[in-house]
Amino acid sequence: MIWRARLAALAGLAIILLFFSPQSRAETLLERGTYLMRGIVACGNCHTPQGPNGPLPGMELAGGLKFDEPPFTAYGSNITPDPETGIGAWTDAQIVVAIREGKRPDGSIIGPPMPIGLYRGMSDRDAQAIVAYLRALPPVRNMVPKSDYRIPLPTSYGPPLGAVPEVSRDDKLTYGAYLAGPLGHCVECHTPFVNGRPDLENSLGAGGFEMHGPWGTSIAANITPDSDTGLGSWSAADIKRAITQGVRPDGARLAPPMAFSYYATMSEADLDAIVTFLGALRPIRNAVR
Repeated sequence: MIWRARLAALAGLAIILLFFSPQSRAETLLERGTYLMRGIVACGNCHTPQGPNGPLPGMELAGGLKFDEPPFTAYGSNITPDPETGIGAWTDAQIVVAIREGKRPDGSIIGPPMPIGLYRGMSDRDAQAIVAYLRALPPVRNMVPKSDYRIPLPTSYGPPLGAVPEVSRDDKLTYGAYLAGPLGHCVECHTPFVNGRPDLENSLGAGGFEMHGPWGTSIAANITPDSDTGLGSWSAADIKRAITQGVRPDGARLAPPMAFSYYATMSEADLDAIVTFLGALRPIRNAVR
């Protein structure tokens, strides 16, 4: 019958489109790296120099942004592929070691505010995806001042890493913890510091950490599900709006250094995973100013 032949042809076409459509094909390293770097990882929030109106045009990840804190005066480094002032002369493996282990090719240690302790949990593929993105950048010649640390830096952040597997995106809770930890380091800023380190064991997400910059002083919010001092009374939509737009449920604006413009590009699935993770945190009563 003609209609059966047409139906079979349409079914065959649907199968072809399913397997070869952009939505279903495998994600390349560069695509993954672009999504991460322009989203949750947001390296440009620290490594792209800023002007009065935001990031300086043509200077993506060229370094120079200053962080002046009591323990250090640090500058975001140039991580474009310029061979003299950036990382163009580094191998892929050396870049991965710098990101996840905090060690440059010359053996020197990278200090704060790079959250190396969390980056150690970044999967091999995501680290390689970030390298693919960095390699695709236009090189920018920009000599950045050397950071000055008034605290001793560790000799290492731990033993050399072996293989770090990918985290399943199907497990919302685990993947949400991965997004908010090793990728986005949200928990680094939103957890109180004790002896110079975030107290992730006892006060995860409780807020109160002070951050200083051109905007003034920001105090990280309590992002635990405490109903009075945290996010316990916020809806999922409220939390997503705060992450992607920097607006509280009452309409008040959140302050930098939250990278709203980057987080606005995140997929709905990734935002759902972060909301799931935040809802599973232990509620901690901590009224943040």
